[in-house]
Parts: sequence; C-alpha cells; structure tokens
Amino acid sequence: MADLSSFDIVSKTDMQEVKNAVDQAAKELAQRFDFKGSKSSITLEATELIVMSDDEYKLKSVLDILQSKLVKRGVSLKALSYGALEEALGGTVRQKVTLQQGISSEKAKEIAKAIRDAKFKAQTQIQGDQVRVLSKNKDELQTVIAFLKSLDFGLPLQFTNYR
Repeated sequence: MADLSSFDIVSKTDMQEVKNAVDQAAKELAQRFDFKGSKSSITLEATELIVMSDDEYKLKSVLDILQSKLVKRGVSLKALSYGALEEALGGTVRQKVTLQQGISSEKAKEIAKAIRDAKFKAQTQIQGDQVRVLSKNKDELQTVIAFLKSLDFGLPLQFTNYR
C-alpha cells in the first residue's frame, strides 16, 4: 500500500457561525415590529436549537429569519434536522432543531456504496464519523470528489486531508 493518496469525507458544522447566526436572528427579532410583545426566542444548547413563539405562524417566521442568517454565515441548511412542533407553557409552541455533526454509519455506508458502484479505482474506509477514500492516482480522487458533489446525501459534505 505504498504511495497511496487519500482524502477524508466529513460533515462538520461550524458552531461559532451557528452561534453568530442565532445572535443576529435574536437581535432582528427584538427589533422587528411584528414581533413586539411576542414570546418569540431562539436558544442554542450544545448541538440543538430551541425555537419558541406565540403560534405556529410566528414560529415559521422565526425559522425563516434563522435560516436566512445561517445561510448568510455559510452554514448549510442540510445540517438542520427539525423535530415535531409541540405545545409549551403559556399557550406558546416550540420546535427543536438538531444540528447534525459527523456522518452516521448508515450514510457512511451509502457514500462508500455509491463510490464502489461507480467503479472508481479507489478504496473506502469508514472511520467513525468520517469516510476515507484511498487511491494510487490523485486524478481519480479529484473525480470521486466531483462525483460526490453531484449527489445529494441529505447532509453537507466537506473534503479534508487531501494528500
């Protein structure tokens, strides 16, 4: 296995950018006239966002504001996983939004299978929450990256450690 080139496929969300987007969205909620006197809020807890508002309509507006701020900060909306809408205290509604970090084993197997089925001269290794792709030819790795960018696995993919 001498002189093999490789790269890693990862799915990471920059939590500092998420925090900045949440702060910007909260600031906009405080300034907007249509949210004056409402109980709308966005809280960030580890890898989970909790969005609260007076009713379902306002909650959708709060989510729109949050999504626009996330996009402006370069955070992919594919990293968001929305929970069910639930009733909260005081006649409000809340929704939990989970930020996906890493590639699940099912998605990793799906990515590895897609590379195998495309008949590339490359090997894949699943390493925890990332996938490593190995090949003797660097051009082959470039075509694998282009191939993976053309597919949609439902989560944001980044390509790191290219050597």
